[in-house]
Amino acid sequence: MSTTTTPRRLDSGRHPVNVGHLVMGLAFLGLVLVWAIIQGDLVEDEDIRWLLPVPWVLAGAAGLAATTLASRRSSRQSLVDTPEETPKR
Repeated sequence: MSTTTTPRRLDSGRHPVNVGHLVMGLAFLGLVLVWAIIQGDLVEDEDIRWLLPVPWVLAGAAGLAATTLASRRSSRQSLVDTPEETPKR
């Protein structure tokens, strides 16, 4: 009996997410929003110390979610590429 792997790719038309780029992009966007809120005098001086870490925490949470989803997809993909037995001739 021989086993062969039959690669069946599930092409979805999407490219893989670079988690580092996602996290830094979200952090940069969040810091720009915090800067705009501070410049617009929408928060008091005492609240700035709690507002500054928010973009980093949210970007980190998005990075964890993206990493978890990517690992689930890769484990599902490995289930699709299971070896199949070929009958002897």
